[in-house]
Amino acid sequence: MKSKTLATKVLLFEGLALKLARMNLTPESWQAIQLTLALATSTTLVLLVLATPLAWWLSQTQSAWRAPIHALVTLPLVLPPSVLGFYLLVVMGPNGPLGLITQAMGWGVLSFTFTGLLLGSVVFSLPFAVQPLQHAFEAMGVRPLEVAATLRASPLDAFFSVALPLAKPGLVTAAILSFAHTVGEFGVVLMIGGNIPGKTRVVSTEIYGHVEAMDYAQAHVLAAGMLVFSFAVLLALALMNRRQRQVV
Repeated sequence: MKSKTLATKVLLFEGLALKLARMNLTPESWQAIQLTLALATSTTLVLLVLATPLAWWLSQTQSAWRAPIHALVTLPLVLPPSVLGFYLLVVMGPNGPLGLITQAMGWGVLSFTFTGLLLGSVVFSLPFAVQPLQHAFEAMGVRPLEVAATLRASPLDAFFSVALPLAKPGLVTAAILSFAHTVGEFGVVLMIGGNIPGKTRVVSTEIYGHVEAMDYAQAHVLAAGMLVFSFAVLLALALMNRRQRQVV
């Protein structure tokens, strides 16, 4: 019953967001929405693959490297997006270390491309994926793994059959936060990708363009849709966390 209530509330807010989005949007705005969803989906999938082993290592290791690596992962939370975007632009540029590698491989530079946006989004949203997973792994404790070891499960088997299922709420939270955070990106996207229609223009930069052009009607529709979407995400997380506490 409670799961149906949660789903109903989230669907109502998503339905409202879709109604707002259908109000006289230009083809360019629809293109920006599609690109934003593609970027957020790709970023979330890449982050879940990268963040899961990293979060597991951070939750289990006693290495002296734990503190500096944890600080490096958390850095995007406190670093201004323009600063992070600037250094990513330098790294991916024609004279940057990554830019030199991609040019040598015949790929050109990644700046002002969708791939560059994806790379920047992964770096910028990394703490939003790592932290929920790390907390979920730490809350699990060592007892389940000890039991798995007594049943002669290998560390890899114990990770996939015990740790990951127990960390499912952390995985869901990491996926939701990563997706939502990518949808709302602006500073890093603008620095790395600019505002190229159909190539790097996402919803946040589309709103910026409408405001610059004094087209407040279009800006209102997109901004209201983003507002409803963000509220729905936070509401879903709050209700999910409350259900989890009640289960425990």
